[in-house]
Amino acid sequence: MDSQVSSKSSVLRSALKSLFSDEHTIMVVLGIAVGVAGGYGAVGFRHLIDFIQSVAYGSPSDLLDVVQSIPWYYRIIIPAIGGLIVGPTVYFFAREAKGHGVPEVMNSVALEQGIIRKRIVVIKTMVSAVCIGTGGSVGREGPIVQIGSAVGSALGQLFKVSTNRMRVMVGCGAAAGIAATFNAPIAGSIFALEIILGEFGIATFSPIIISAVSATAISRHYLGDFPAFVLPPYHLNSPLEFPLYIILGLVCALVGLGFTLFLYRAEDAWDAIKFPEYLKAVVGGLIIGAMGLLVPQILGVGYGAIDLALLIKMSWWMMALLVLGKILATSITIGSGGSGGIFAPSLFMGAMAGGAFGAVANSLFPSIVITPGAYAVVGMGAVVAATTHGPLQAILIIFEMTGDYKIILPLMVTCIISCLIAQKLCGESIYTFKLIRRGVNIKAGKEVNILSSMPVKNVMYHTVEMVPEHLPLKIFAENLPKSRSNNFVVVNKKEEMTGVLTFLDYYDALFVEKPDDDMTVGDIMTPDPVTVTIEDNLNTAFEKITADDFAILPVVAPDEPLKLLGVLTRRDILDAYDQAVIKKAIT
Repeated sequence: MDSQVSSKSSVLRSALKSLFSDEHTIMVVLGIAVGVAGGYGAVGFRHLIDFIQSVAYGSPSDLLDVVQSIPWYYRIIIPAIGGLIVGPTVYFFAREAKGHGVPEVMNSVALEQGIIRKRIVVIKTMVSAVCIGTGGSVGREGPIVQIGSAVGSALGQLFKVSTNRMRVMVGCGAAAGIAATFNAPIAGSIFALEIILGEFGIATFSPIIISAVSATAISRHYLGDFPAFVLPPYHLNSPLEFPLYIILGLVCALVGLGFTLFLYRAEDAWDAIKFPEYLKAVVGGLIIGAMGLLVPQILGVGYGAIDLALLIKMSWWMMALLVLGKILATSITIGSGGSGGIFAPSLFMGAMAGGAFGAVANSLFPSIVITPGAYAVVGMGAVVAATTHGPLQAILIIFEMTGDYKIILPLMVTCIISCLIAQKLCGESIYTFKLIRRGVNIKAGKEVNILSSMPVKNVMYHTVEMVPEHLPLKIFAENLPKSRSNNFVVVNKKEEMTGVLTFLDYYDALFVEKPDDDMTVGDIMTPDPVTVTIEDNLNTAFEKITADDFAILPVVAPDEPLKLLGVLTRRDILDAYDQAVIKKAIT
C-alpha cells in the first residue's frame, strides 16, 4: 500500500515538474501573479485618489459637485498645493514619473529590455494620486498602466526572466492596469498588444489575457461589476446616420490631433521658462485652479461632466467650449510637471465633441438623429483612436465601458475614420510623438532601437591618430607605412580639429600625381568634417556616417566642437550592433 502511495506521489511530482518546466506555463503563472498585483494596485490607487480628494476638498464624491460647494479661493489654492507636492517629488526622486507614463513604458520595452525602476511603483502612485486628487486635469489610466508595468517588470527582475519574457511581463502589467481601471479585460489585453508591445503572437497573447482577467476579477470584487457609463436608450434610427458618423470621425480626428500637437507645444513652452523646474507645477496648479472658477468641469478626471454630455444636459456651445478648455487644462497640468494620464482627457474631449455634434445634428435633422447622446459615446472612442492610433482598443474599451452592443456599428465606423485621418495628418500617436522627440522610433524596427540605446562614448576609439595640418606631404608619406590606420584627424598647433584625412583624400596626391615639396596635409584634407558628440547615440552616428558615405566620424565634446575626444568608424557601429543582437538572443 505504501509503495503505491509513494509511486503516485512520484508521478505527481514528475508531472508538476514537467508542467512548470514548460515556458508557456511559467509565463501564464507569472501573468496571473502580475494580474493579481496589478488589480490590487488599481484598486488601491482608486482609494488613494479618493482619500487625497477627501483631505483636499472634504469629500470623495464627484469633483464637479464638490468644488461648487467650497469658497472660490480654495479652488485656486488646492491645485497649487498639489503642484507643490508633485513637482519636487518628481524632480528629485523619479523624473520618469512626470507626464502621462505610457511612453516611458513603451521606451522600456523598446530600449531597456523591459526594465523599469522599482521605485516608480511608489513614486508614480503617490504623485499621480496627489495630482488627480487635488484637481489636476489628467486621468488615472496612464499612471495605472505605468504602475502595473513596473510591477510586471519588478516580478520579471525578481525571477530573472529573459529579455523576451520581460517584455511580456511589462505587457501583462499594462493589460492588468487598463482592465482593472475600466472593468474591461478584452480592451486591456488589446491595449497591451496593440499599443505597448505592437504584436499579437500566441506566446504573448495567453499570459496577457490571463493577466487582464485576473486584474478584472480583483477590480470587480472590490469596486463592483457595472459599466463605467450608463447610456440613454439607443438604436440606429436610420442608415442616413452613417454619413453623420463619418463627419463626426473627421471632427474627432481634428480634436485628437489638436490635443496631441498642443500638448507638446505646451511642454516646450514650459521647458523654456526660466524658473526652478520643481516649482513649475505650483504655477500650473494656480492656473488650473483659476480656470476651474469659470469651467469647473475641467478639474480632475471629469467623469461627472462626461455623464452630463452623454445625457445632453449641457448646451452644444458649452460642450464645444469644454473641448478647448480640457485641451488647455491637460496641457498645462502635464507641461508644468504634473503626473497623470491622457486617456480620460481624451474620453472627455470626445464626449464633449460628440455631444456638441449630436446636439447640433438633432436640431438640424430631428427625424434622423433621435438619440444625440449616442454621438457623445461614439466621440469618446473616436478621439481615443485619434490620439493613440489604436482603433481596436478604442472600440473595445467603449463597448466594454458601456456594455451596449447596439452602439458597436457607428462606433466602429467613426473610430476607424478618425484613426485613419489622424494617421494621415500626423504619422505619430500621442505616445510615439513623445518618443520621437527623444530620438526613439518605435516603428522603425529593432535595428534603430538597438542602436539608439547605445551611446557613442561606449563604442568610440579614444586613441586617435592625429596629424598636424602644416605637416609636409612627403614626410606624411614616409610615415604612412608605420600607421595602423588609413584615416586621420587633422589638427592645428593648438591641437584643435581642423579636418580629416582619408585614403581617398591622399591617394591621388601621394600615389598618382606625387606631392610637391611645398604641399602640406592641410592642402588636401577635408575641412569642417561632420562630427558626433560624446552624448549622441549610435543611431545618430550611423545616420551621419552613411549620409555621404564617410569613412570616419570624429567624436567631440557637446560644448566644444573643436575638442577631439575620439573617433568612430562604420565598422565600429556594425560590430557593436552585432554584439547587442547576440546578447539579446542568448538572454
